[in-house]
Amino acid sequence: MIQVDTEINILKKVIVHSPDMGIERITPKKAEELLFDDIVYLPKMQEEHAEFKAVLEAFVGQENVLEINDLLVEALANDPVLKKEVLEMIIDDAELPKSTFHILYDMDHQQLAEVLISGYYNKEDHFLFDPIPNFIFTRDIAVVVKDHIIITKASKEARQRENFITRFILAAHPYFKQTKDKIINLNNVDTFPPSKKGERVSMEGGDMMMIEKEYLLIGCSERTTAHAFDSIKSYLFSKGVIDNVVKVNIPSDRSCMHIDTLFTRVSSEDLVCYKPIVYDGLGSNVIVYRSNGEEKSYASVKDFFLKEINPETQFIFSGMGETPFQEREQWTDGCNLVCVKPGVALTYDRNIMTAKGFEKAGYQIMPSKDFLESYKKDPSIVNSIEKTIITLVSGELSRARGGSHCMTCPLERETL
Repeated sequence: MIQVDTEINILKKVIVHSPDMGIERITPKKAEELLFDDIVYLPKMQEEHAEFKAVLEAFVGQENVLEINDLLVEALANDPVLKKEVLEMIIDDAELPKSTFHILYDMDHQQLAEVLISGYYNKEDHFLFDPIPNFIFTRDIAVVVKDHIIITKASKEARQRENFITRFILAAHPYFKQTKDKIINLNNVDTFPPSKKGERVSMEGGDMMMIEKEYLLIGCSERTTAHAFDSIKSYLFSKGVIDNVVKVNIPSDRSCMHIDTLFTRVSSEDLVCYKPIVYDGLGSNVIVYRSNGEEKSYASVKDFFLKEINPETQFIFSGMGETPFQEREQWTDGCNLVCVKPGVALTYDRNIMTAKGFEKAGYQIMPSKDFLESYKKDPSIVNSIEKTIITLVSGELSRARGGSHCMTCPLERETL
C-alpha cells in the first residue's frame, strides 16, 4: 500500500539506503562536485546508519524498512526489458562506450546493483561511474502525496543516476505495480516541460512535505524552482489530488538548501524550526494556493501554521533560538527530524541545545542505544512510548549534511 496523508502519523513502510562503498572514494576535491559536504569514515558511518535503521525496524518491522539495493536487485530480476532501457540511459548519461552495455547486462543482479550504486566494477578499485553518495538521502528521490508518488527531478547533474535508478525501481518492481497509474514523473518533459522562458523543472523531496491531508508544502529554494512549483501545482489540481499546495519561499543558500533543513513537524502541536527564517520570517514568505483558485499570503511559516494548520502550534527552536547555537545546530540538522509516530521522532545526538528546547517543551530525550536496549527487553515500548526524541549517534552521518528526515522516504503512514 502507498499512502501518506501527513508527516506525523504512525510510520508503516519506508525506503532507506545504507551507506555504500562508493562513499569512501570521495576525495576533498570531488566532495563539492558530488554535493557531499565532507569526506567521511565509511565504517563508522555504516555503523551509525545501522543503528538508525534498527530503530526504524523496531517501530515498523524489519520487512517494512526497504533498502534501495534490495529493491534494485528485485526490479532487475523482474523486468529484463526495462533493465535494458535503464542501462542504456545510464551508459549514455555517463558517456561510456556502448560496449559497456554487455559488461553490465551480463552481470548477476546483485553485482549489477552494487556497480550501479557504488560505481565499483570489482573490489580491486576498478570503477565505471562516480559514486552517488547522496543516495543515502532517500527523501529526495520521491515523495508520496496521499496515494500518489511524485518522482522528483534533482537540480544537479551529480544526482542523475539516482534518478534513473529510482524511476526504474518504480516502473519495474512488483511492489509498485499497484501504483502504476498514480506515479507522477517530473522527468516527463511532455507533461512537465521547461517554461517558455527556458526555466527548467527541478524539485527535490526535501522541499516537499505532506503537513496535513489537504496541505502539500513545497519549498522554492536552492534546489527547487518556481517553475517546477507552478507545474506540479497545476497538475495536482487538475487531477483533484489535493486541495492546497503551499509555496514556501526560502533563501537560495546552501545552509538552507531544502525546507526540511529549516523545520519539521514532530506532532500535531509541535514544530522544530530555525527561528530567524521560520518564526521571524527573515528572507521568506508563504503563499497558499487553493484548488478553487483562491490564494492567501503569509509573512512567515509561523503565521501560516498558526492561521491555517493549528493555532496552538508550539515552536521549538534549534539551538534554543540563540546565536551561535541556532546557526550551528541548524547546520547539523537540528531541525531535520522524522516522526515514527506522533510525538516520537529521531534526531542527531550532537544538537544539545535543541535537545534542551525539546525538554523545555515537555519531551524526554532518549539515546538510540538506550531505546534499543529497552526494546530488546520489552518490544511493547514502541506502543507505549510518547513525547520522546530518540537521539542518534552522528559523528559521521551528520557530516554528510542531512538528518533523519533526509534519510527516509516514507511510503506508508497510518491513515486516521
